[in-house]
Amino acid sequence: QVQLAESGGGLVQTGGSLRLSCAASGSVFSFNTMGWYRQAPGKQRELVATMNSGGNTNYADSVKGRFTISRDNAKNTVSLQMISLKPEDTANYYCYGQMGFRAYWGQGTQVTVSS
Repeated sequence: QVQLAESGGGLVQTGGSLRLSCAASGSVFSFNTMGWYRQAPGKQRELVATMNSGGNTNYADSVKGRFTISRDNAKNTVSLQMISLKPEDTANYYCYGQMGFRAYWGQGTQVTVSS
């Protein structure tokens, strides 16, 4: 079993910053891709940012220039530094990890940006 656990969510004002972290535990070997998705109320889950084991990144257009993903392959952790937060960034943020053909998800951490 593989578990992903997020931390770092919370309430912040517009323009503020937050850092999300995710740690994997259990029968972890190595993730091909790790990253973050988010889901706002009434909306579909959407990609925020991912990074593969080679360090290649993929960002949603809406967060480019504001969010930065990083990961530690040896520790199987992934982080998301978020700056210049906007009310539209409010969502439940999920950690994601792909190992082989399987995808793993964390429970989610709430990020709320007040206007």
